[in-house]
Amino acid sequence: MEHEHEHGTHAHHQHHSGGPEHRGHGGHEGHQGHGEHQGHGTHADHSAHAGHTPGGKVSWAMAARATLHCLTGCAIGEVLGMIIGTALGWGNVATMILAIILAFFFGYALTLRGILAAGVDFRSAVRVALAADTLSIAVMELVDNGVIALWPGAMDAHLSDPLFWTVLAIALVVAFVLTTPVNKWMIGRGKGHAVVHQYHH
Repeated sequence: MEHEHEHGTHAHHQHHSGGPEHRGHGGHEGHQGHGEHQGHGTHADHSAHAGHTPGGKVSWAMAARATLHCLTGCAIGEVLGMIIGTALGWGNVATMILAIILAFFFGYALTLRGILAAGVDFRSAVRVALAADTLSIAVMELVDNGVIALWPGAMDAHLSDPLFWTVLAIALVVAFVLTTPVNKWMIGRGKGHAVVHQYHH
């Protein structure tokens, strides 16, 4: 009887010892399953995030709007520069330099106005405007003033001369056509007015 009792106790001890091992094994599997589930969820989140990565097609309409925005500022600056230069009796070169400076100023000013309206501080807004418009305005001014400089008699035309306004209009149209692809390329890379659009949403 004592032998049977000891044997029973020993069997019971083995069964009891096996319990924690079994539970530990189950816990380990559960932990692995949980880890796999988390990993899968992370991967899904990453895929979803990748779907929102910039790089979609940029429409010509969007690029044209950005170019028109720059064109407006450039046109205001150039006309004002011509008026001031003529009124002060400056030469063609000095007047053109003033017109270019004012074109950059008003081009930046229009962009800056919209960014500040979105609640951005002035220093940050200036950095965004410079990054968004510098290349666009530079290309536009190069083309615009190039047309005026090469057009016979355009440099010597006065504000009251129809030739001045005709050549200016043609120069701005040419600048618009040639600058729009530049803006389209920049927006597609997340540069230029793509940066400005972040502050309008």
